[in-house]
Amino acid sequence: MCSSDLLRSGRDQLRNVKVVPAILVLLLLISGGGATWLYFEKYQPRQQTDSGVAWAVVKAASDGTVALLSYSPESLDKDFATAKSHLSGDFLSYYNEFTDQIVAPAAKQKSLKTTARVIGAAVKELHPGTAVVLVFVDQSTTSKDRPDPSESASSVLVSMTRVNGKWLITKFDPI
Repeated sequence: MCSSDLLRSGRDQLRNVKVVPAILVLLLLISGGGATWLYFEKYQPRQQTDSGVAWAVVKAASDGTVALLSYSPESLDKDFATAKSHLSGDFLSYYNEFTDQIVAPAAKQKSLKTTARVIGAAVKELHPGTAVVLVFVDQSTTSKDRPDPSESASSVLVSMTRVNGKWLITKFDPI
């Protein structure tokens, strides 16, 4: 073997040595990108819609429904404030107007007292940041004209949105 062959062979080996780390770095970058994509597209959304989140959404919808549908003429301001703490968005604005113009005057004039109780609830839709819960409610109403409780059962689709880590009602549709 002559010296030029040795030199050429050494250069080829040196080139092979430089190519291997470049391929390894490229494969490492590709696998890191793939892992990042999987985390943000697959794993993280599932973490936001797992059974623990579903339970929290059902509880928030149930608590909010009871707060919305329960009030007494002796504690209207407190009852409405409690209900408002479960609401957000346009529904909060609607609730403010509805309670001020319709519910409060009727409750005071007729001594209306309503008590709601959730008898069942289930998640209908669950997405990161939003949910819809089907809530079954029993409600008891008394007034000065009808002191004996009037019982009614209903079901409601409660739309929820996560706001600052708390699930709040944004829509309330009786069905």
